[in-house]
Amino acid sequence: MRRLPRTFLAAATLVLAAPLATMVPAGAADQPAPRSASQRQVALATPGDFTGYGFDQCVAPTQKAMNTWWRKSPFSAVGIYISGDSRACRTQPNLSPTWVATQVARGWRLLPIALGPQASCQPRFPRYADDFRISATPTGGYARAAQQGATEADKNAADATAYGIGPGSTIWYDLEGFDLTNTHCRESALVFTSAWVSRIKALGYVAGFYSSASSGIKMLDDARTKRPGQFALPDRIWIARWDGVPNTSTTYIPEDGWRPGGRMKQYLGGHNETWGGVTINIDSNFIDLGAGSVPVPEGRCPGTRLGFWKYPTLTPSTAQPTRVKVLQCLLTEQGTYAGPVNGSYDAATVAAARAWQAKRKFTPTDTFEKRHWTALLSAGARTTVKRGSVGESVHRLQRALNAAGAGRFRASGVVDAKTEAALRAYQRRLRIPVSGVATRQTWNKLQQGR
Repeated sequence: MRRLPRTFLAAATLVLAAPLATMVPAGAADQPAPRSASQRQVALATPGDFTGYGFDQCVAPTQKAMNTWWRKSPFSAVGIYISGDSRACRTQPNLSPTWVATQVARGWRLLPIALGPQASCQPRFPRYADDFRISATPTGGYARAAQQGATEADKNAADATAYGIGPGSTIWYDLEGFDLTNTHCRESALVFTSAWVSRIKALGYVAGFYSSASSGIKMLDDARTKRPGQFALPDRIWIARWDGVPNTSTTYIPEDGWRPGGRMKQYLGGHNETWGGVTINIDSNFIDLGAGSVPVPEGRCPGTRLGFWKYPTLTPSTAQPTRVKVLQCLLTEQGTYAGPVNGSYDAATVAAARAWQAKRKFTPTDTFEKRHWTALLSAGARTTVKRGSVGESVHRLQRALNAAGAGRFRASGVVDAKTEAALRAYQRRLRIPVSGVATRQTWNKLQQGR
């Protein structure tokens, strides 16, 4: 069994709801101070529907680090330890309701983690006292373990609310790896987890569970397949399996469990990564939760297909009507064309194309070439786009990468594996940092027609 890391991350599309009274757990010196009325917003639906990358790190990073990593790193999700007396990072100098709200506003998806009582045979826990070890006494069907699970869920939910993470969010319980062959250790941990799941769901949260593939995760899957209905199981699992493969699979459990949309995997353990000059020691995760990243319908150019695998050069004598319609529609948006979108590369369309070329500091010409297509298709806001991103900026990026010859794929509006690969190929060709992230520098090159 691999030694599990101390940290976590994940994803979260958070929706701000109505104000709720602040709840600060008693005796928790590291918890946030009471908030003003303007801060009492509760974030819901963490992590939402998402497929992409996340990182986790025990101490919540500084705001400066988070800002830099949003712009430069491939990660869209971050795990935060919000609760539990077994945490190595009980003191969180950066974490607060304001920190949570700021990350949500930026676009980060958050995964709140609780690290409380651990399996009785776990050699590294409890960190502070035997009270934080799951009771392995079998009396009454491990009644003490069940009580511990329910009590811990109450604490975790209160801590989440104190940070502005409200019901509807997923709270992940971290049960570090243990000896699965130790019967009392395993059974008490299973009873504890079942009680925690039941209580956290009764409090309105989604139940998530993190553990090593070979111990805690297998424990739950064995309960699912061999003792169905006997235990309350989590809605979502977070598999720790450091195989270096960014997916949600592991040989320790079959593929049918917690699918679709109920898995994420920590595929790489503690290591340093540097993005934008900022280094953080992290674990890496691949996330596939809910419905995954759901494309947003594009509202541009109704009735005109904009996305193609290839955008050939247009000339007055050789012009594909389907591509000319794209040109006419986009030039209308750019303010240089006012005629019909009819697919005819006529004098008015050529004049509009020349006007746009001059406006963008290209030498005006009657032909509309690869560099022009790349610049025109990418025109717009230079929004940070990465794996799992959705929206209009993604459509623009995908079409521009096809035009630039970096890929041949459907412009779906979701940054998927093909889009990420094309983006990396384009960055490599331009000799700019290869991140798989559409950074401001990447957009600049595309909008220059490179």
